[in-house]
Amino acid sequence: MTSEYSGLGIAYRDHFTRLKWHRLRRSMSDPLFSASVMADGFRLGASTELDLRVRADGGFVVLHDGELEGETDGSGLVRQASAQDIRRLRMKKAGTPPILSEDLATMLEAAHPDALLQFDMKDELAVIGDRGLDHLAHHFAGAGSSIIVSGADLDLILAVKERLPDLKRGIDPTDKLVEIYRHQGLKAVETDLRSDLAGPTEPDTIYLAWELLLQAARDGLDLIALCHDAGKLVDAWTFNLKNPETGFSETEAHAFRTLMALKPDQITTDEAPATERAWARISD
Repeated sequence: MTSEYSGLGIAYRDHFTRLKWHRLRRSMSDPLFSASVMADGFRLGASTELDLRVRADGGFVVLHDGELEGETDGSGLVRQASAQDIRRLRMKKAGTPPILSEDLATMLEAAHPDALLQFDMKDELAVIGDRGLDHLAHHFAGAGSSIIVSGADLDLILAVKERLPDLKRGIDPTDKLVEIYRHQGLKAVETDLRSDLAGPTEPDTIYLAWELLLQAARDGLDLIALCHDAGKLVDAWTFNLKNPETGFSETEAHAFRTLMALKPDQITTDEAPATERAWARISD
């Protein structure tokens, strides 16, 4: 990998699309939720994403699974472990301690002004509770454009909106829309998405699977344009090259060109520099 390709984004037809580093990885060879990769992202002004799980003390830890044994050398439920318990653990691949929300707050203070960090909340509001919201408000109030909070629980996003109104918010209606598409058709998808865009969460960004975006476009509905018309940004997730070293296959190149022509604002990937490099080889 050369320094020429930082993995920050790619341009096509006068539109710039950011590349988001999925689960704090620039490549699949990076360990999951790497603090060093996050530090590089903050330094460069990258868009990065991590998952958060609530702890027993109301704080958070950067993990995807609800059980510690999924990604660490510990065991038991994450929500039953304290910060002290978790600091003694090690991530399975990296051998480093898990990142706590307190660590995130400290590192964000020195981040590049263009850096954007997505908090993908994996617990529901009923689990996080007031203590979790108090923790977020204490450590991240005023973070403004540096953080976007997303999650499957819309009640949680509403609670974040009330407690931390300056933070950006994102929603992902993909699973719901896929089911509507399958059973009710494309017009029903459009109606439901328009309702979400105008809903009380007031999202800044809509996260949609890239396969859904392409299928809807083939059938005559540009979901990205629909979101743009409502003043919302779109993140297309998650596009990963099968062979990062050799670049796009013919099928991948066609799909990626089609996706880029729809002008997504961001593409989620575990291979950001490799994707940027592969695009440079095929772009016109």
